[in-house]
Amino acid sequence: MIDYDIAICGAGPAGMALAALLVKRGVNAARIVLVDAKPLEQAMRDPRTLALSYGSRQILEQIGAWPVHATAIHEIHVSRRGQFGRSMITRDEHQLPALGYVTRYGAIVEALGNVCNRVGITALRPVRVTGSDEAADSVTLHLERDGEGPRVLRAAVVVQAEGGLFGEQADKAATRDYRQTAIIAQVHTSAPVAHRAYERFTSEGPLALLPQDDGYSLVWCARPGNAQAILALDDTAFLAKLGETFGDRLGKFTQATRRLAFPLGLNAGVTGTARSVAIGNAAQTLHPVAGQGLNLGLRDATELARALARGATPQALAGYATQRRQDRKLTVRLTDTMARIFANESALQPLLGLGLAAIDIAAPARAVLAELMMYGRR
Repeated sequence: MIDYDIAICGAGPAGMALAALLVKRGVNAARIVLVDAKPLEQAMRDPRTLALSYGSRQILEQIGAWPVHATAIHEIHVSRRGQFGRSMITRDEHQLPALGYVTRYGAIVEALGNVCNRVGITALRPVRVTGSDEAADSVTLHLERDGEGPRVLRAAVVVQAEGGLFGEQADKAATRDYRQTAIIAQVHTSAPVAHRAYERFTSEGPLALLPQDDGYSLVWCARPGNAQAILALDDTAFLAKLGETFGDRLGKFTQATRRLAFPLGLNAGVTGTARSVAIGNAAQTLHPVAGQGLNLGLRDATELARALARGATPQALAGYATQRRQDRKLTVRLTDTMARIFANESALQPLLGLGLAAIDIAAPARAVLAELMMYGRR
């Protein structure tokens, strides 16, 4: 017998959102299982910062996973270091309460975990998936838990929702090493601007400051060698270097937490079989330049839930792949283009500041860009 209709490997935001959306669309919770290698309590302590679009908030609202503790983004200021021209996108222009939100990974998984528990979805934690075998009518997953013997379960459809970091994944159809390292930290400034996010492009990559509580979440992209030198600085030298790179729009940088770093790259492509499919970071690992990773993953979950609500079948997965093609392709291409062009010294660099100025003047261009960032290709 088949144990479940749908097994979701990876109980992060995309995986748990999919499970809750399936129940919302009428799938019996008893026919869904989540499998994850970490206990929920451990995931809830994860301090990483996530950027949610307004469209993602709407998805979370559908399943009762909103509100969470988050800081709203009312404005996004985009500029190019050392060049004239900038663009400002505002919530008032789009008649929305916010363009997006900044929150912790732990806060999102706690909210989604509570929803999944409330609706009765089975979660196997901490359990590792060690292998799988696909037959014509089902997929068999091989599982292990510390202190117990191996076990198996069978599902009509398996969803891979556990992505991992770039460089640790098997290569997909579109793979690119940006030769950049992201430095992340929480920082404070002497003259913060409430609810305004900043994206500042440099010759080595973007530097983003996202408003979070009374400070900012920093994502600073640099060449690997330079990134290691920055990581080696003490707090005083780090804050001075950050101020030199970003400028004085927020006054002086006064405080920073411990810095972390990870490599950046693109790894995207349609992966799956007749009875398996990947969503979120497992399907596409993106550069953080446009903050689209989780938002694209939540859109994946929304459309996959719609498809599987009609039946956990190969036909449903094929229909899902067709439906998601345009949004995925456009978002991947846009993110990849921004990461490559804005981060390289080239003959195009003098034109980039003018391009930002043109976008700022042309309201329709700003509207199209904001629409893509908030809702994807619809």
